[in-house]
Amino acid sequence: MTRHLRWAVLAVLALAADPLDAQSSARPRPRLAAADTVPGVRVCAGGDVTLGTNLDTTWVHTARARLGRRVPALPSPDSLLAPLRPLLADADVVLLNVEAAIGEGRINRRKCAPGSTACFAFRSPVAAAQAMRNVAPGRAQVIGNVANNHARDDGDIGWRNTVRHLEAAGVQVTGLDTIATPVVTARGDTVAFLGFAQWTGPDPRNTAAVRRHVRRAADEYRRVVVTMHMGAEGRGRQNTPDARETFVGEDRGNVVAFARAAVESGADLVIGHGPHVMRAAEWRDSALVFYSLGNLVTYGPFTMSEPLNRGGLACAVLDEDGGILRAQLRSTVQRVPGLVSADATHRAAVLADSLGRIDFPGTAARLDPASGEVLRPDGSRLPGAVIDAMPASRRRR
Repeated sequence: MTRHLRWAVLAVLALAADPLDAQSSARPRPRLAAADTVPGVRVCAGGDVTLGTNLDTTWVHTARARLGRRVPALPSPDSLLAPLRPLLADADVVLLNVEAAIGEGRINRRKCAPGSTACFAFRSPVAAAQAMRNVAPGRAQVIGNVANNHARDDGDIGWRNTVRHLEAAGVQVTGLDTIATPVVTARGDTVAFLGFAQWTGPDPRNTAAVRRHVRRAADEYRRVVVTMHMGAEGRGRQNTPDARETFVGEDRGNVVAFARAAVESGADLVIGHGPHVMRAAEWRDSALVFYSLGNLVTYGPFTMSEPLNRGGLACAVLDEDGGILRAQLRSTVQRVPGLVSADATHRAAVLADSLGRIDFPGTAARLDPASGEVLRPDGSRLPGAVIDAMPASRRRR
């Protein structure tokens, strides 16, 4: 079956389960923009985003007992993401990991067996898609990654509905297949995105295939951002081993081997998520790797104890050939049951810096604890480093 025919069949199936307008079923593939010669594209990326779940809301009783007050099961998704808008005011492109299906109505698949203690299923309401588009200023583009272990929690039909809801809201999508998604900014610059996860999209554990897919993207586009959902989970998994990781008996891959394959094949920026904690950042030649950005906004039955409450927005300015001109980690913190705010203590940056010293003593990306500015391994600043205390104005090159 050809790719176009496969998409047509899946679109028909999705419409049978969710009466969203069919116009959003076609996935746009803009070509490399002719004006893609202007340096200075700011890409900001966050980790896991789950804006509540309508599959099981019984967790609110536990949260109410803990907090001593009523907790809404499904608050406005837009209100959950609103605190991030000042941190993204200067972004040209925003990348978010969509760590849930998106939809409403009947359930297309029962993921978890009754009584399971190691299985979680998440489906955010349809309004979550528009909320993700609204997180960035109107001129900025937003792209959602659906290559992870929760985007298919409502089954295959629910997964396709998730994609259609995102696209209908103006959110572009990566992680569906092995073809990079090109995003054209308001100024006409192009950045290509490619998402990897073993549950959906291309499998990041197959590094030979990773090299092929990333090389194909790098041959066509000057700026390539790769995102991966890999690694073991939990507060004891902050370190980044150059080895295969396992979680609940499942092979979660070698994140360092993945990053090596992606960068050597042409990736300029690698964004990791999946462990639910902050991990180190590393320079690989001139490319920058964030091994895990932790939890960004995870509203619902999630543990918010340290360090699971810490996350960050990694913002990097890419020149016309994908070189990193400057970068910054903008730290965030959540309080129960998943309310995010900017973190004035810059704890995520402190964690990433200290973990880098341990895990990558010669190649770690150092981070300034006062600003989150990303530095070279020797602590020197990048050539284009200009860091705003709070992004309020655009700097044009």
